[in-house]
Amino acid sequence: MSLSEPDRELVVAELGREPTTAEAALFENLWSEHCAYRSSRPLLSAFESEGDQVVVGPGDDAAVLALPEPDAADAPAAERAADDYGDQYVTFGVESHNHPSFVDPFDGAATGVGGIVRDTMSMGAYPIALLDSLYFGGFDRERSRYLFEGVVEGISHYGNCIGVPTVGGSVAFHGGYEGNPLVNVACVGLTNEDRLVTATAQEPGNKLVLVGNGTGRDGLGGASFASEDLAEDAETEDRPAVQVGDPYAEKRLIECNEALVDEDLVLSARDLGAAGLGGASSELVAKGGLGARIDLDSVHQREPNMNATEILLAESQERMCYEVAPGDVDRVRELADRFDLGCSVIGEVTDGNYVCEFAGDGDSETVVDVDAEYLADGAPMNDLPSEAPAQPTRDLPDPEPALADAVESVVSAPSTASKRWVYRQYDHEVGARTAVKPGDDAAIMAIRETAVDGDDAALPPAEQGVGLALSSGANPNWTEAAPYEGARAVALENATNLAAKGAVPLAAVDCLNGGNPEKSDVYGGFKGIVDGLADACAALDTPVVGGNVSLYNDSVEGPIPLTPTLALIGTKRGYDAPPAALDAERAGDSELLLVGAGGDALGGSEYLAQAGGTDRFPELPDADSGPDSPALADLVASLAAVARHESTLATHDVSDGGLAVALAELVTDAAGADVTLPDRVAAFDETPGRLVVQTTDPEAVADLADDLPVLRLGDVTTDGTLSLSVGDESTSLDADAVRELRGVIERELA
Repeated sequence: MSLSEPDRELVVAELGREPTTAEAALFENLWSEHCAYRSSRPLLSAFESEGDQVVVGPGDDAAVLALPEPDAADAPAAERAADDYGDQYVTFGVESHNHPSFVDPFDGAATGVGGIVRDTMSMGAYPIALLDSLYFGGFDRERSRYLFEGVVEGISHYGNCIGVPTVGGSVAFHGGYEGNPLVNVACVGLTNEDRLVTATAQEPGNKLVLVGNGTGRDGLGGASFASEDLAEDAETEDRPAVQVGDPYAEKRLIECNEALVDEDLVLSARDLGAAGLGGASSELVAKGGLGARIDLDSVHQREPNMNATEILLAESQERMCYEVAPGDVDRVRELADRFDLGCSVIGEVTDGNYVCEFAGDGDSETVVDVDAEYLADGAPMNDLPSEAPAQPTRDLPDPEPALADAVESVVSAPSTASKRWVYRQYDHEVGARTAVKPGDDAAIMAIRETAVDGDDAALPPAEQGVGLALSSGANPNWTEAAPYEGARAVALENATNLAAKGAVPLAAVDCLNGGNPEKSDVYGGFKGIVDGLADACAALDTPVVGGNVSLYNDSVEGPIPLTPTLALIGTKRGYDAPPAALDAERAGDSELLLVGAGGDALGGSEYLAQAGGTDRFPELPDADSGPDSPALADLVASLAAVARHESTLATHDVSDGGLAVALAELVTDAAGADVTLPDRVAAFDETPGRLVVQTTDPEAVADLADDLPVLRLGDVTTDGTLSLSVGDESTSLDADAVRELRGVIERELA
């Protein structure tokens, strides 16, 4: 890929001359779709990103959110006042590393983790949790399994080595990802008002200091590589564009960053990711309306004879760019040396252009001299044609598969089956904050710093600090069936995951993945997922405070399904939550209820993916659908209140696979369920916004559910068996059979 002719003409007009080789390469990468969002930025204004909890919103390396005080942590955001938030902050960001993970699944996924962790560090935060949302081709394809295993190994290796727990996420398999898997990773960090750093340069005369690994030739042109369709020979031809990570250097960099922030030595910071040093340093000064003078010969390197363009654009990992006061440079060097990291003073902030000088083996010359703001933000936006997607009609399988076969096929489908094989490879408890572990609806991290009496983990729930609930994912079947409604469902599903553990949403970040936007049907669908997420998050009173866009996910196999990964963060008082497992000891004095309304359709369901057929997408709860339908924010708050009630013994949301899968997942060796449903739609409809609840006080649940329907599903039993009647058919599965069906991934990869 090279600078296009229309872009070259704009640059020539701005500079009044032809760009140098280094300048052309910088513009090519920083004006790429991956960096400049040329096709998506016109749509992203649909997202609401403000709120009392938002300290730093979109546009920085990561968002910064103020946590509510413990007494306000259970209250919906709309009911909190500005003074309900304290000075304890969390950072939240998400990134994609899709193309690199196809070319080299281990290094591609590993360096994706490293990049989002450094985004967290650049805000003055310490990383405390990772979430990964992964999408692959059909699980029965050898190629997909190879990519799946390599990606999981890369994430686990990097995360485990740096000591940041991977506590949640999602995995989906769909034929549309066969030639282009997706690797979306989110990170949460912890900081406070005094430690906050941003990526906005402060003052001319301050020094720019590069700390971390030496610069090599890996990852050259990674930003432009991520902005083009994958070719058939991508695995060999594009290998130089993939970075190589060093988690042990990253761990040292994390600790060095902490020391630098502790001593208030960092005035602004940016991690070196897309477009390398050129991207980080130019964007840093551009955000401050300033310039820089950079000496490329001063950059510490690990390979000989690197030229100016290579030094500027290599995406070598484990590097940070800091703005430092001149008098603090020696102390920064000392701390970098303590952690065995390279350190270079590469230039200084100026009030002029962004200028880079390079000598190599000859005389020094100016290789870049451009306006930093024009380089960082001057890319023209694309005006692309769009075609609205067609809506599916009802054409259900006829004849229907036998109930036993249908249940078994849906429960054992790789997308709905247990992901234990994945999360057991992650050290999800390092850091001693993970109160609710992977395998549940949402993870919960203990933020003990918010507790009234400090970090005492033994305090009763009423005196504990804020529990931070985390969920992320998307469902390609949903957005393939209906981009707008499917994206709305993705938002509601993630919010329901939080509610199942008693938490209410605080904020969201998104990773919007699509194919080639120059295809009108792809762009039309992409507009649908943007508007769907934006409308749902607004209805949830949940600001979207950052994110990532990854387009051109096309290959010889065709475009990927539109995939709007949403990562959602929520809060509750305390760190405990009802489990997603039935309580056998209270079987005799408890009931099994379904709280929330179904959408009366099977579109986008795993049932139809297995059995064949089509249907409209389920009707979602909406404030405009009638006087008896609560707003989404009220719906989620009601579900969370049900989960927190003292009579609630177990909760589990209804999503992938519908009620049939939710019930199967609740069964244990000692506890089962005897449930009767009217028809297949009731059994397999995947409408989010619903909870299965085991409770000792059904009347209390009905009161807390407010305007939501509450249906008695059946009895909790002590035989460890799911007995399910649907219409005039019945089937049963004991806990061993459920484990066998749900263990397909672990069994096949053993």
